[in-house]
Amino acid sequence: MNNKWNFNTIAIHSVQSSNHKCKAVSEPLIPAVAYSFNSADEAAAVVNGEKKGVYYGRFGNPTSQALEKKIAIMENGEAALAVSSGMAAISIAIMTFLKQSDHMIVTNDIYGGTHKFLSNIATRYGISYDYVDCTSIDMIEENIQSNTRAIYLETPSNPTLTVTDIKTISKIAHNNNLVVIVDNTFMTPYLQRPLDLGADVVVHSATKYMNGYGDVIAGFVVGDQEVVNYMRDNVMGDLGQVMNAWESYLILRGLKTLGIRMERHCDNARKIANFLDTNDIVEKVHYPGFKSHPQYQLAKRQMKRMGGIVSFEIKGTAQDSKHFINQLELAMISFSLGDPETLVQHPASMTHSSIPEKDLSKFGISKGLIRLSAGLEDAEDIIADLKQALENLKVNI
Repeated sequence: MNNKWNFNTIAIHSVQSSNHKCKAVSEPLIPAVAYSFNSADEAAAVVNGEKKGVYYGRFGNPTSQALEKKIAIMENGEAALAVSSGMAAISIAIMTFLKQSDHMIVTNDIYGGTHKFLSNIATRYGISYDYVDCTSIDMIEENIQSNTRAIYLETPSNPTLTVTDIKTISKIAHNNNLVVIVDNTFMTPYLQRPLDLGADVVVHSATKYMNGYGDVIAGFVVGDQEVVNYMRDNVMGDLGQVMNAWESYLILRGLKTLGIRMERHCDNARKIANFLDTNDIVEKVHYPGFKSHPQYQLAKRQMKRMGGIVSFEIKGTAQDSKHFINQLELAMISFSLGDPETLVQHPASMTHSSIPEKDLSKFGISKGLIRLSAGLEDAEDIIADLKQALENLKVNI
């Protein structure tokens, strides 16, 4: 690979290995479960890690391995692990570094699925955690305990788009022998590279922007080769969380347009945020590209652009917010994000419904909050749809 290539060239050409027999440009799809060996000794060497190779589909496949190499290059990591979902990536990262009686600091506004994993599974196995305002270094330092092993960040956060300082937090963590895990789903390596800023591990829900077409459920973990090897052999493989070859193939296809798609997502999000900010039915717009955003200057330093997500709060009740999204004609109500289609959802009753209603405010989630994932449509059409729904709502409140 040419080290002087820029991102879009890397996304298309890195790890491209033209098939020697048929000269195919696309990576081959190899869905095999079992693999043969020339001898029993060779099979044993591969299983024991003495020789590179694939021996059983639960630990990977050649198509996924090509994808892993590309993801590692894009994130500037030594190695990557392709797994069956974003939650598989998150759970693998946490279980790799924490065991019974260990403690973790978690940024206090996170994806609802991560919240549910921590409260439903991590606690069952004796892992404790504290939700901390990670925009405050003092708060982080105050919450480090003798058994703290990791700091878990999601920046920008889901759904309120809080930005945390990866570089500074990583320095604090490493001074205390802690590992920093960063969920980079909202940004992708096109807009932000946490490893370059000092983080130890990056996780992705590849279901979202990395694939980009709404037809795959997948995840990635990126980090040091030794850590990724451990995850593959002792966590992913044993729990059966491998990404299959077909979904790996689809993501390899999707990555070729990642940079181009992210530019359009960002352009549309910026235009949508500007429109919403001028509407008198909208109480507040959460968007890191606004100078009024609490971490605007940090976002400018840490992120290439401001991403494709806009969250906003509607005046009125939770029912008014639901009425608003019910009136949308182009934007679709969905739990996901990062698709070509503009998607909206009501976090309090959808993605973050696992958080008790009394605790929503602790995570910065109001009952009127709406998360919008800007699609690839013409921005004027998205804005026209939002405008008609807001006008409809204005008549009814």
